[in-house]
Amino acid sequence: MKALTYQGPGAKAWSDIAKPVIDKPTDAIVRILHTTICGTDLHILKGDVPEVTKGTVLGHEGVGVVEAVGPAIRNFKPGDHVLISCITSCGSCPNCRRQMYSHCADGGWILGHTIDGTQAEYVRIPHADNSLYPVPAGADEEALVMLSDILPTGFEIGVLAGKVKPGDSVVIVGAGPVGMAALLTAQFYSPALLIMVDGDTNRLEVAQRFGATHVIDINTQNAVERIFELTQGVGVDVAIEAVGIAASFDTCQSVVAPGGSIANVGVHGKSVELHLEKLWIQNVTISTGLVNTNTTPMLMKTVQSGKVDASKLITHRFALNDILQAYEVFGNAAKEKAMKVILSQ
Repeated sequence: MKALTYQGPGAKAWSDIAKPVIDKPTDAIVRILHTTICGTDLHILKGDVPEVTKGTVLGHEGVGVVEAVGPAIRNFKPGDHVLISCITSCGSCPNCRRQMYSHCADGGWILGHTIDGTQAEYVRIPHADNSLYPVPAGADEEALVMLSDILPTGFEIGVLAGKVKPGDSVVIVGAGPVGMAALLTAQFYSPALLIMVDGDTNRLEVAQRFGATHVIDINTQNAVERIFELTQGVGVDVAIEAVGIAASFDTCQSVVAPGGSIANVGVHGKSVELHLEKLWIQNVTISTGLVNTNTTPMLMKTVQSGKVDASKLITHRFALNDILQAYEVFGNAAKEKAMKVILSQ
């Protein structure tokens, strides 16, 4: 089969590799219908995730059709259309019992990380009964790809961990796909201010259409000063970091109000400076995390009901065979006005 393989920092290839087979009784083989590229994949290609070894198939998101199942699988059969979770979970280890699926003793984020992922014609899904979700009949399967990772990530690690409440002032630093997912799902809780910060004017325009009350272009405005203007000098109740660089984290810790929360969502490849000498006396809560995907069933219902239109996050579509071109577009998002790309076969 064809697959997009990591070839070391800065290198990737659309390769011919062996098609996966059932390895354990709890496995399923899924034929990919739709997949996408994540900002985390770009971090991997930069060398920020050293656990990824040369030859690994990238990707951890997708919708597909079950082709084969191991003898222990009870919930799925060949021919079923399924959503692939970015998190693999056995369902029975101590962490899974606490719904901390990201820290499953035999799973977690392994697709496109420590085992072959979804940017391929086929993928092997371990613990398939707990790591796949049935696709509702008539669902927009492209839109459901957004439920593999970015919507639950923005919601769980940004909105829920940040403890967004009605009437809150919220800033999201980073208007990429995960930042947009946090923007969409923060509106479940009716914040009074929903501020988006970025340097990409197109993404800021999109953020306004998606529900941001204010946008700040860091190329023309001092973000910290503007946020204090908007909050009458108090700062924000919740600051969501959705980039994964020191500057964006520093903005968050500069603008959080006393008693507020900083929710770090971005993937950091380098250390940041933590100003604990200022934050400790402010009763500030700092949270970090890897998505657990325990909210995926609820989010699927909101997407199906039309309360959240996940399809509007998609800006470009490619054939799976054109994945190298898709990486060029996604890697130059500002120039190409790209948000999420969909790859289909």
